[in-house]
Amino acid sequence: MSVTISDLVERVKSHRCYSHPIFKNWVKIEPEPPVVGALFHQIQSFCASTRPGWSFPDALKEHGLHRQSELLEEIVESESGHGPELATMAGYIVNQSAEKPVFADLYNQEKVEAKLKDFSNQLLGSLPGYDMDTGLTAQVRKAIGVFDHRKMTDIENTYRNLGTTLALEMISNQQLIPGEKYCLVDSGIYNADLEVPEMHYLLEHWGEVGAEQHHEQNARTAVELALKTEYAHLVIEGADDFLDSLTGLWDVLDAALLQSGVAAEQRKVAYV
Repeated sequence: MSVTISDLVERVKSHRCYSHPIFKNWVKIEPEPPVVGALFHQIQSFCASTRPGWSFPDALKEHGLHRQSELLEEIVESESGHGPELATMAGYIVNQSAEKPVFADLYNQEKVEAKLKDFSNQLLGSLPGYDMDTGLTAQVRKAIGVFDHRKMTDIENTYRNLGTTLALEMISNQQLIPGEKYCLVDSGIYNADLEVPEMHYLLEHWGEVGAEQHHEQNARTAVELALKTEYAHLVIEGADDFLDSLTGLWDVLDAALLQSGVAAEQRKVAYV
């Protein structure tokens, strides 16, 4: 199979995940604080699973992909420690959507994340396959499971992981982060500005000098080299696995909380 990096990039861009309307629907609905919290819990949990490299960098070295290992390590190091900043931003946006503050301390990661999970359990707990202990839908668990393959070191999973990495970084840079900026800042519904300290997570990831732009370029370079091998088909499989699973996550959140939504009286749970 002869596949170029341009072919794979176009494959990602043509996938439904790339143009998913979840953030546009978020703005249309202008959801109440519990819904915002439930959305952030699912998104935040998914994002956390994408940061660790696990055995992936070492597996790349083991299979002679030393340059790819260096590029992946740069991404992993750059993403390290972003969990607290994302929690702070989530809490800040929930507060901005409420009549009075839901979170007294936006920098208490444990308390913020616990409350986001409570919102999720209240609004999504009746979905098939929902796990109350973790507060995760079946769809987010499936998306997280794609990154469990980074714990494996065999050559097949190593090449699949390269494809997953490219799709992840393209979606993060061109769909997820721009979608968050459009929804949380550009829409004006949260009166949020990238320059306030609580929005630093988005500021650091946004735009041409942001982390995601750099990560995508690293991923493209790493994958371009891998596509010239006999394992190119595995790279494509890894990209598709990620795109399909994330689309499933966006679909369920969109249907359950935004587009078709849950009934208004169900959304109005206590949030203070």
